[in-house]
Amino acid sequence: MNAAEQYRETAGRFTALVEAVPDDATWDRRSPVPEWTARDVVAHLVGWFPSFLAGGAGVDLPSGPDVAEDPAGAWRTMSDGVQDLLDDPATADRQLVNPYVGTVPLPEAVSRFFTTDVFLHTWDLARATGQDPRLDPDRCAALLAEMQPMDEMLRASGQYGPKVEVSDDADPASRLMAFIGRDVGSSGQATEA
Repeated sequence: MNAAEQYRETAGRFTALVEAVPDDATWDRRSPVPEWTARDVVAHLVGWFPSFLAGGAGVDLPSGPDVAEDPAGAWRTMSDGVQDLLDDPATADRQLVNPYVGTVPLPEAVSRFFTTDVFLHTWDLARATGQDPRLDPDRCAALLAEMQPMDEMLRASGQYGPKVEVSDDADPASRLMAFIGRDVGSSGQATEA
């Protein structure tokens, strides 16, 4: 899958969860991320990525409604802008320059940093809103294999909590979510696709 296809699939699942949130009270439920509500999960994604793109690639994503007032509208507006960017053939030749990651082709940067973040937070949003938290087990296993060698660096970034212990026979989604600091629950199993 190329970056545009991968984002379409990943964001599509996240968007389906966003659109299925039944009411405003559900947006205020606690998420598996300490101190975050379901609304905060969306606010995180909508908040950090536009400035990352603007600063590193001179790309301005469309600005939607405020997450506090309309989390679904805020997400859809930004996510559609990301998809449009990836679908634009001219994007393939653009670069993102960042002091921490160096120079990276823009589609790769979106895929590596944002699509992956959306994938991980899909589980958080599903759990916070009482929806099905299934994640693709092959993708979970692949992400975990990529992240494990960077364990020390990831923890030092402050973006991931301490690892949570899970049983040796835990499914790939549970192992991945526990690795990034999520308590997968008393069953020790995060539901897979």
